[in-house]
Amino acid sequence: MGHGKKNWVGVVGVAMWAAAVGLQAQDARQVVQLAVNAELQANRDDHTHWRYLEREDDGDTYLVVETEHGAIKRHVEKSGQPAPASTLAADDAYVQRFIHDPALQEKQRKDGAHDDKSATELLNLMPQAFVWNVESEAGDKTTLSFRPNPNFSPPDMEARVMGAMSGTMVVSHDGHRIKTFKGRLMGDVTIGFGLLVRIKAGSTFDIERRQVQPGVWEITETHVHINGHALFFKTIGQQEDEVKSDFSLVPLGTTLGQAVGMLK
Repeated sequence: MGHGKKNWVGVVGVAMWAAAVGLQAQDARQVVQLAVNAELQANRDDHTHWRYLEREDDGDTYLVVETEHGAIKRHVEKSGQPAPASTLAADDAYVQRFIHDPALQEKQRKDGAHDDKSATELLNLMPQAFVWNVESEAGDKTTLSFRPNPNFSPPDMEARVMGAMSGTMVVSHDGHRIKTFKGRLMGDVTIGFGLLVRIKAGSTFDIERRQVQPGVWEITETHVHINGHALFFKTIGQQEDEVKSDFSLVPLGTTLGQAVGMLK
């Protein structure tokens, strides 16, 4: 009788543990889904444009001004030093060409629309692409970890690479907005036994965001290091390190001509 009671207690314990794990997984997915919904809604509703500093890993710093007609930029520093007159003259010449060339403006618009579409598609896939766990809740944020979901069927190469990553995501309790999203590819992603495509293990990304005005979040740091090849060893590596700061709101209706004055 005592032995049977001990077994019964063990079964109940396992059941309670399994229920707790299932509840945590459900709660984690709910946090992720709320964050995805909030980001998608913000992308639809946010029509703000910004003036900010953009620092790149090569030591170049730009002043960027966004408008509804496009974004323009001008060097502040070149290789960590004040930008020389020749660099500023080249920037000014390109800016003048851009603001008077509808084709250049349209290309920038299409590139931005493509990036937005890709980001939206990947956001929608996040809840099912990974197995999520809540790691901690402290102050105004929840930290989650993620790893590849073995039951996920990626629809394209971008989703396949993203879905093979493991990492962490931090979500703000205020508005369920994503503060950080970091991942590392734990194994090579290959197509055609690696002859057609191979994205190398160790590839990483790190996206940092912050609230620049109530309800408006912007990416402030981007660190992407993807290494690999496609179509018989053609390099497809992407190396990017950018830090954005000193955000100020650009008035609604600002023209490209007026934006030029804001670059100086």
